[in-house]
Amino acid sequence: MIQDPVIKEWYDRNRKARGVALAKVFGVEYAHLTLRNRDDLYVTRFGVPHIDILRPENYWTDEAWFEANSEQLSGASTVFRVRTKEVAGRALDIVLKWNRMGQEVPGSRNAQGMMFAEFNSPFEEFSLVMELKNEMRGDEERLAIQTPLAIYVPADTSELWQLGRKHHMMQALMQKHRDVELDMHRSYAVIYEWIHGHDLLQARDLKMLRDAAVDAANEHAHGILQNKGFVVKDYKPEHVIIKGGQPARGHSIEPLEAPKGLVDFELLAHSPERCAQKKKDRRTDYLQRQKDRFRISIPKTFHPHLKHVNILGVDYVYGQVESTKGRLWVAGRDPHLFDFFLPEKWEQTPRTKISTYQATYYTVTKDHIHLVWKVSRVGLFPDMDPFKNDEKDILEYGYNSPFEEFSIALEMADKGIPTIYPRAIYMSGNKTRIPKHLLDKSRYKSHARIKTPDRRKVLVRDHEYVVIWGYWNGPDDKLATKDGDYYEGVDTLRAYREGIISEQDYIALLQRTRKKLRRVGVEDLYTRGSHFLISIDSRGNIVRDERGNIEIRVCAFEFLKRIEKAKSSHAGLAEF
Repeated sequence: MIQDPVIKEWYDRNRKARGVALAKVFGVEYAHLTLRNRDDLYVTRFGVPHIDILRPENYWTDEAWFEANSEQLSGASTVFRVRTKEVAGRALDIVLKWNRMGQEVPGSRNAQGMMFAEFNSPFEEFSLVMELKNEMRGDEERLAIQTPLAIYVPADTSELWQLGRKHHMMQALMQKHRDVELDMHRSYAVIYEWIHGHDLLQARDLKMLRDAAVDAANEHAHGILQNKGFVVKDYKPEHVIIKGGQPARGHSIEPLEAPKGLVDFELLAHSPERCAQKKKDRRTDYLQRQKDRFRISIPKTFHPHLKHVNILGVDYVYGQVESTKGRLWVAGRDPHLFDFFLPEKWEQTPRTKISTYQATYYTVTKDHIHLVWKVSRVGLFPDMDPFKNDEKDILEYGYNSPFEEFSIALEMADKGIPTIYPRAIYMSGNKTRIPKHLLDKSRYKSHARIKTPDRRKVLVRDHEYVVIWGYWNGPDDKLATKDGDYYEGVDTLRAYREGIISEQDYIALLQRTRKKLRRVGVEDLYTRGSHFLISIDSRGNIVRDERGNIEIRVCAFEFLKRIEKAKSSHAGLAEF
């Protein structure tokens, strides 16, 4: 998954060496070294040409060298300018700053605009800085952004109180860091290239700028930053660098003509406008990937924590959920879709209960994705009467597992019967005991031999399964082309009650759908009007198929039963 040629070349040359690996965190690629003393060093593409110089013995762990070749810089954090040792005839001037993630921001409870400020983790900081550097390229009015070289993580551990960190703040950060293990008990240092020059306060003290010029230059620099879609929540004149310069007549250089740079990014963030645009871009990316999730080839290499698995003919991207110790199966072949369905993205967002009879909810995720999730009733005996023939059949059959639901839904779609879109299956890490008198063991027995790549059963007792479906507001292909002009899905029973369709239409739709299901080898053991949707377009018209019939879409799969062996595989669906 690594794309950067500098890092790929380094890895190809050193891949057999001890402690050599690759990492990609928040979109930034790293050469990752685990040193003999268990220290970690994550080196950016800018740092790779200097990777031997950036080993900690060349600036930090040699205490005598550090004492003689460093100076502590002003500011509230622990930050040093260091001249490294020479390696192969080269040395660097670097800035080493100990990251303050998990600490409260001084003054954040009182200062305006700082109430919700939090220090970036080193990986968040580098991701933002890399993005900002890219934005500044080729711009006539730009700031020289300090170059990020590496993140240094000593192996030593400390108690949280010694590091000044809050446990709940670190827990929240750890949940966000899917691609790297963030250790709340280890210190992290960010290493930047030194920018030569004076900050605005130094320039004032050297009589290069008057107070008014300092204020103007500071506002101007941060205006450039805001125009690029970024903010620094504690912007200060000591963060803005004037490169070189000598005192001018009247002791004032014209600040707007002087080249300037920017340093100190622990509180760098996207502006609200950029956040909104990034969320929109992320949703667009999601819609495109969903459209193609079964059309793409299975990647030869996945992210380290993800695997491809095929269950009952359906391809999934499978992985652990570190934040909850649960497991997640995302339908399709695209590993980039995995993070969209992590429980922290949808479990705590505002939700609307949309079923009278079971735990089924509509929500909009943190990525602005519309989903319907429901708690699967697999493993429970259906609440049916054994003395009624139709209900007796349901009791004997039981609830489908989530994997059966997805398999049946995709097979039906493959055979021309519209369904809502299956997205993901989540197994909670918490145990939920089912009383013996309610326990139906049939699915656990039928699924006993179905295993994940890590040799674990896909269906286990005493764990809750959540089935995640796309909220029906239009076909994936349509929304990937144009995210708008949404459909409204209305179940047929509600449509009849609200006068959208007649009683005759209602009965005919259910009868026609049952016949269509049987023709493709599926029996509906519990036909209800609430199990099928009709679509209303943005002009208020009922959506119809190519024959002019009202298009009906299946949205409930718990009691759909195969009545003949499936004839098609869903590992490579062409279109649905």
